[in-house]
Amino acid sequence: HVQLVESGGGSVQAGGSLRLSCAASGYIGSYCMGWYRQAPGKEREGVARMSPGGSTTYYADSVKGRFTISRDNAKQMAYLQMNSLKPEDTGVYYCATGDWDGGSCDAAFISDQGTQVTVS
Repeated sequence: HVQLVESGGGSVQAGGSLRLSCAASGYIGSYCMGWYRQAPGKEREGVARMSPGGSTTYYADSVKGRFTISRDNAKQMAYLQMNSLKPEDTGVYYCATGDWDGGSCDAAFISDQGTQVTVS
């Protein structure tokens, strides 16, 4: 059971940037990594996901071209670089890991902490 801890959230003005980090307590090299977010009053949605080796990534249409997911398996870290932020990007961002299957990340383990991102 891996534990995930996010950091890097904050309050920024529209057009600004933030870089979220996710620290895993164990080995993640064989697992996908993903980022999800939940806005107030809305369901949690997938934002980005990456294959175990990092060669394949997928993004929600709403963040394509603005967000970049990356990982450092040696450091057991994942990142989400967020540029050109919009007010609709506001929410709590969660990190997840799990099995990669045909482009899907099953997010078997998802953080219960999250990090708040507020864009005004």
